[in-house]
Amino acid sequence: MALHNSSCSSPPSAATNGDSSASDKLIFAPPNSQFSKSSLQSADLSPSPFTQFHTWFSSAVSSRVPSPETAVLSTASLPSGRVSGRAVYLKELSPTGFILYSNFGTSRKAADLRTNPWAALTFFWREQERQVRVEGVTERLSVEESQVYFNTRVRGSKVGAWASEQSSVLKGREELESRVKEVEEWFKSVEEIPVPTFWGGLRIRPVLVEFWQGRESRLHDRFVYTRESMESEDWKVERLSP
Repeated sequence: MALHNSSCSSPPSAATNGDSSASDKLIFAPPNSQFSKSSLQSADLSPSPFTQFHTWFSSAVSSRVPSPETAVLSTASLPSGRVSGRAVYLKELSPTGFILYSNFGTSRKAADLRTNPWAALTFFWREQERQVRVEGVTERLSVEESQVYFNTRVRGSKVGAWASEQSSVLKGREELESRVKEVEEWFKSVEEIPVPTFWGGLRIRPVLVEFWQGRESRLHDRFVYTRESMESEDWKVERLSP
């Protein structure tokens, strides 16, 4: 039986662009192992990506995966389309979305989101050979909602949230430490520090969530949940080619 692939009608020839030597590369083909720990079938999946994520996250926690709440948050500025990413901590999961907390006054992510509310999260749990990708529209949490989480932070982190003009240029570490001392002075007689107005929660309301399980020969198991709108509870689940 003949195989047909519309994107590749014949086997590609070897590259002949003259860049065949790895000697001038700072990194070239680091060694890695095959993914062989598990598999993923449609029968394993929950109808909801939120409960499926909770299942995988709980498994990562019970397996002692280091900091499984860590994800890369990607944003893009318009009209340039320039993308930026940074590691963040997932702090909450609810039936409406994935929630993190940060500075939304001076940060690069804040500037991006003011022009483009779409964002993506990527989780990678190496020990379980799993990834989860989330794409959706962002919305800020209310001050009242943000205060609930802010109250769980240690006092030094609360002071730091007030003191840091995130992503702004510093003349030196001393400038930041001077701001910290100033904020400590402001709140020295205040037991419960209020959440800054420029700081708080960000909810990503997904329209796409992909679950990726590594397999041998890079023939991974991938399933993607999609829905037509953020208000819809009707999720379509499809297997993707690796």
